[in-house]
Amino acid sequence: MNQDQHTLLALFDHGMRENARPDGPGARVERAGPVVRQVGTADDWNGVVWSAPELDSGTADAAIAAQVAYYTALGHDEFEWKLYAHDRPADLPRRLRAAGFVPEPPETLMIAPVGPAATAVELPPVELPAGVRLRTVTDAAGAELMAAAHERVFGSDPSRLRRQVLARLERDPDSFVGVLAMAGDEPVSSARMELYPGTGFAGLWGGGTVTPWRGKGIYRALVAFRTRIAAERGCRYLQVDASDRSAPILRRLGFTALGATTPYVYRPAR
Repeated sequence: MNQDQHTLLALFDHGMRENARPDGPGARVERAGPVVRQVGTADDWNGVVWSAPELDSGTADAAIAAQVAYYTALGHDEFEWKLYAHDRPADLPRRLRAAGFVPEPPETLMIAPVGPAATAVELPPVELPAGVRLRTVTDAAGAELMAAAHERVFGSDPSRLRRQVLARLERDPDSFVGVLAMAGDEPVSSARMELYPGTGFAGLWGGGTVTPWRGKGIYRALVAFRTRIAAERGCRYLQVDASDRSAPILRRLGFTALGATTPYVYRPAR
C-alpha cells in the first residue's frame, strides 16, 4: 500500500468509523470503551463499526463479550462486528468466531475521489439499454419498486429495506438517495447512496441488477448517476464495500482497493 492509500485509509477510519454518524433516523452511535457501535431498532443496522488500535490480546475478549451482552439484552435477532483487514489484534477474527460470530463473505473496501481533480473517479457516459431509464426514489411508490428490485436480485425478504427507505424519505431525505433503473414499468436494478455530512464521504450501497439485464452497463450507469449527485453535494470521496462481481468494474472507474472487510454476525440463541 502506497502513501496515498495509507492516507485515504486513515481518512476513512477517522471520519467513517471512529467518528461514525448514524446511518438512519432511528439509530444512534455510541463510544463504548474501545469500540464505536451503532444502536437502533430491529430494522436498523446494529453493530460495531470501529475498534481502537490499542485493542490487544489482553483486552479483546472482554470487549467482544461486552458487546455480545449489550446487544443480546436489546433483543434483536442479530448484530454485526464489521471487521477490516487492518484491525487489531491480528487474531481478532479467531476471537470473534470463538465468541459465536459467523463470518459472511468478505468484501473489498474501495474509495475514489470525487470532483474535478485528475485523480477523481471517471464519469462514464450513461449509456443504457433501449427502453431503460434511471429515476430517483422520492415516495412510497418508489420505495415499493426499490424493494421489489432488491427481492428479485438478492432473493431476500424486501420488507426491511422498504421500511428503511420509507423512514429515510420521511425523516432524513437529505442524506439518502435511492435510484431505480426501470425497463418500462419493471424495476430491473436499484441502488442507494448514503451521505455523511461533515466527513466528505458518500457511500454507495445495494447495487444489484436482475439476471436478464446484467452485462448491459446498468451498474456502471448507476455508479455514474450517484457520483454526479455526490459531486453536486460537495462530497470529496465515494466509498464502496464491493463484492467480487462489482470490484473489477469499480477499479476500471477509478476506485482504489484498500483492503478486505468482513461482516462477523452474531445471532443470539433463542
